[in-house]
Parts: sequence; structure tokens; C-alpha cells
Amino acid sequence: MHIAVLTSAHPRFDIRIFIKECKSLVATGHRVTLVVADGLGNTVRDGVDVLDVGKATGRAGRMTKSVYRVYRAAMRLNADVYHFHDPELLVAGLLLRLADKKVVYDVHEDVPRQILSKPWIRPLIRKVISRTFELFENAAVSTFSAVVAATPTIRDRFLPHNAKTVDVNNFPILEELTPAADWSQKQHAVCYIGGITRVRGIMEALAAVADTDATLLLAGAFNESSLEQAARQHSGWQRTDFAGMLDRHGVAQLLSKSKVGLVTLHPIPNYLDALPIKLFEYMAAGIPVISSDFPLWREIVDDAGCGLCVDPLDPQATAEAIRTLLSNDEAAKAMGASGRRAVEGKYQWANEARKLVALYAGFEGAH
Repeated sequence: MHIAVLTSAHPRFDIRIFIKECKSLVATGHRVTLVVADGLGNTVRDGVDVLDVGKATGRAGRMTKSVYRVYRAAMRLNADVYHFHDPELLVAGLLLRLADKKVVYDVHEDVPRQILSKPWIRPLIRKVISRTFELFENAAVSTFSAVVAATPTIRDRFLPHNAKTVDVNNFPILEELTPAADWSQKQHAVCYIGGITRVRGIMEALAAVADTDATLLLAGAFNESSLEQAARQHSGWQRTDFAGMLDRHGVAQLLSKSKVGLVTLHPIPNYLDALPIKLFEYMAAGIPVISSDFPLWREIVDDAGCGLCVDPLDPQATAEAIRTLLSNDEAAKAMGASGRRAVEGKYQWANEARKLVALYAGFEGAH
């Protein structure tokens, strides 16, 4: 089966899109073409044909020119199934359905709840935009061939609108991250890996490490230059080792040096029921976590016995948790081992890949 995977917003080697889903589909014998819009040219990697339609300038250009180019490229491919990843491609998905193509919508985020926290949308109109988009999205998914949801919560939201909705959780690849062989070689450090924004708690994390003797190993990209400037002026920056964007090998290396992983996101609607990949990557790497005290996250952390939950808006609580874990290597190591066992048991990508492959097997049976 020829599967065209479409994205206008994500990088070509995005871990969910390319490393997990595309490679899993290629491994089961499918031909996969990944259509991207990053301006880096065409290539072939790990059996996936990468087709670049060029990069547009700015958010508006991406949401109009890139979307149109991705749609045109998709039509020329004449694939058996089209699997798209960005909400801005919903119209392209509808046009593909009108052309009688099989279309799968991969939903990474609960976008209507995400809109409620978008800083570039005026607060007074966020609710109106959120509700309008939700009605449009619900109507669109009812026409698609299937929906792939990144969390059970998102799956449950779409099931009333499309019975062929399955959750394929963004859990780590077990072999990619392994616990460090020698805990004593780790640094006296906590880490944060991922997108760096205010609502993901960067300023509170800096305030917390400033109140400890720990180093913050920080990797990722700031979403705003003004936020990066504010972070660099914070006293906690003196205790921060900023690595910028890392490839997957770099992520594994950084985790191997860390004794604790921070996932102290703010309590905004889009995060309360999310399953942040960094939480499970810390667990896979065998380090304890300090997570936001959301009911779902507390259930995961307590069930696995893999860390501590704190109020993410209280840097003193986070600092106290850091001090607790860094002052007792044996306890931290035991929590890390418990988290690793939980990933080996139920939070690993191999289980999720089987769901994705089964979905496509259903399409083959429909021919």
C-alpha cells in the first residue's frame, strides 16, 4: 500500500511522524512518501521518500501557500491512503475526500483547548475561535476514513464523530533510551527537554534551580526571542547549561547525565489530560521525574512509583522536590528503575505501532 504522510508545519524528521509512524509503516512493507514544507529538498531516508514542497514565509504563508502546495503534491502522488498531521491541513483532507481518497487525520493536540491559551490570539475572542474550530473539526472528522489520536482523551473526544478512531500514544522507543550504567557518573543535575515556553514552566524551573545547588540541563528551542532574553536575565540562568536543539543521540546523552527530569507544565486546559512525551522519555532513561500535580499525571507517577508531583506554579515546591531527589541517590535510582519498568510494561512505542499497523491492515482488507 502506498501511504502519503502530509505535514505543513512539522520538521521532516519529527519523532512521532517520521521516526515512529513512517518507519513503523515501512517496516511492515508499506511504501511511504512523506510530504513536507521545510525547503530542505527531496531525499530518501530509512526507506521513506521525503518530498519537499518548499518553505513559505511566516505563519500566514505556511497556513495558506504551504497547505496548497502540500495538497497539490498529495494529489499528484495518487496514493492509496493520505495521513495528515496538522489541523491547518483539514481543508486539504476534505478536498482529498471529495476526490474519493482514503484520509486519516492524526490529532496531536486538543486544538480547541489549545486555542484558549494561545498568546497571539486576543483573550476576548479565544472562546469564540475555540468553539468555532471545534464545530468545524468535529464535522470534518466525520467524513474521514479514520482518526489517529495521540492520547486516550483525544480519542474519546472524536469517537462520537468517527467510529474508526484509535489512540496511538506517543510513547518512547524502548531501545532508543536506556538507563545509564553507572549512576555515580551522572552530574548533580536536573533536566528539561522539549519546546521552551512560558506555559511549559521555564521561568518557574529557573526560579527553582536558583534555590538549589543543582544544574539545569536545558535542551530545546524557545518559542519567543523575548522569552529567551528574559530567561537569560534570570538568576537561575547562572545554574543552566543550555544545549539548544539536540538530535535523538544528543537527547539520549543528556538524559544519561541527568539525575532528575522536569515536566512541570502549567495547568492549562490542553495540558491537564495530555501525555507529554518527555515524561515517558525520562522514565525510559531510568531517571525519576518531577511532574505537575495533575490528576492524570499523578496517577501515572504514583502507579509507577517513579517520582514526585508538585504545584508547577510554585518554584519553592519544585526546588524542595529537587533537593529531596538529589540528596538521596539510592531513592532516586530506585524511582528511575520503577519508571523504566513501567515503560517496558505498557508505555513503549512497540505497543502503539501495532495499533497503527492494524489500522492500515483494515484498509488493505477493504480493497
